[in-house]
Amino acid sequence: MTSERQAEISELVRQNGFQSVADLALHFGVTTQTIRRDINELSDVGVLRRRHGGVELPLPTENIGFEERQTLNFAAKEQIARVVEAHIPDGASIAISIGTTPALTVRHLASRRGLTIVTNNLVAAVNACALPAVEVHVPGGAVRPGSRDILGADAEAFFEGFKVDIGLYGVGGVDANGELLDFNRHEVQVRETIRRNARRSYLVLDATKFGRAAHVRGGWISDADVVFCDREPPAAIRSLIAVAGHDFVLCAEGAGL
Repeated sequence: MTSERQAEISELVRQNGFQSVADLALHFGVTTQTIRRDINELSDVGVLRRRHGGVELPLPTENIGFEERQTLNFAAKEQIARVVEAHIPDGASIAISIGTTPALTVRHLASRRGLTIVTNNLVAAVNACALPAVEVHVPGGAVRPGSRDILGADAEAFFEGFKVDIGLYGVGGVDANGELLDFNRHEVQVRETIRRNARRSYLVLDATKFGRAAHVRGGWISDADVVFCDREPPAAIRSLIAVAGHDFVLCAEGAGL
């Protein structure tokens, strides 16, 4: 599992781009040998990419594994999940997408009663099984072990069979123009199917997703009825949400509690 320092290294690279070994060693007050070990471990699991003298983001062809993603920006994801809980009533039916933030959000719904959870996110499904008086539905099909989810035509047909109160989904990245990005077309298609078949749609994302590279586009941040994030988005994106007449919820420390 990624250490706290390795998670911080990942966030520094995501926010600022290439980081040199020397600068990282100075920042954390450790030796360059320690930083090189961290970089090697992060590169081996696909979180980052080694480069001469330092480290950078991997090429945007594939997302990193679920376990590694769980540790990245974890405090922000926890805060988002706590705030979203206040926007979900007892008895709601909810379609949940793939991703770590949606899965974590389900874990924070323990105070809710009589929920119906429809999801292709296996971690979310397991978390849902611990909720009181809950009904859980999952699709059939092949599991992606690294992502712990189910995609493809069967998953899309599965979500088409429901009309839920809330569609709660995450995203791989958000382009500067507000377009949503993911790592393959099946992720996009299932995400959009969830949104279309929900009476109200919630997009949950931490601020590292703004400007994050992913190569398959589909949908816009302004399509969501409510966007939940731990920080204010870039001004142009905030404007898109406002023009669409939709809501942005800032999940800062203490918000929604």
